[in-house]
Amino acid sequence: MKLLSVNVGKPRPNPWKGLSATGIDKRPVDGPVAVSAPGPKGTGAVGLAGDRAYDVRNHGGPDQAVYAYAREDLDGWQTELGRPLADGVFGENLTTLGLDVNGALIGERWSIGADVVLEVSCPRIPCGTFQGWLEQDGWIKRFTRAALPGAYLRVVEPGDIRAADPVRVVHRPDHDVTVSLAFRAMTLESDLLPRLLVADALPEEITDMARRRTGG
Repeated sequence: MKLLSVNVGKPRPNPWKGLSATGIDKRPVDGPVAVSAPGPKGTGAVGLAGDRAYDVRNHGGPDQAVYAYAREDLDGWQTELGRPLADGVFGENLTTLGLDVNGALIGERWSIGADVVLEVSCPRIPCGTFQGWLEQDGWIKRFTRAALPGAYLRVVEPGDIRAADPVRVVHRPDHDVTVSLAFRAMTLESDLLPRLLVADALPEEITDMARRRTGG
């Protein structure tokens, strides 16, 4: 398991949400990239140096510090869409190889390179910017049905990462809530929401959603 690429956003206009810019256009970078825990949500801060979020209401902050997507899943979409999909095109900071990103457990921890430790926090929820960026009508529904959302991660231990760094799973919590299951619960299968309550590493707003479903 390793990083195939480390991707940093190149700001570009965002006509799809009426915002001044978007950071979804992530491009692979050479050399080491510093990773650190960002400040609170609302500032646009994210985990990789040189990157930021522009939709500060919905992106950035400690629970969405880093976004990972598996090259294997990109390859599947590449075949389905009939077009090349470069590393970073889904807006991911980390394009991984050999790692089951959507099968990762909420709260699972990954050691990357010599120093960095990241913790799986929640799935990515698709938005209008993502659909507009890919120029695919109906993309939000299509992506949602597939339940291959990729994972947001929080920074536990900072440091530098680079392409080809090995990735090791160093902790797996004692529950069965995967990234894919959490995504399904939050989108098309709300009856699954009560199952999320055992995953205490979920962001508070998702846990609150699950509690409301159970009347707690």
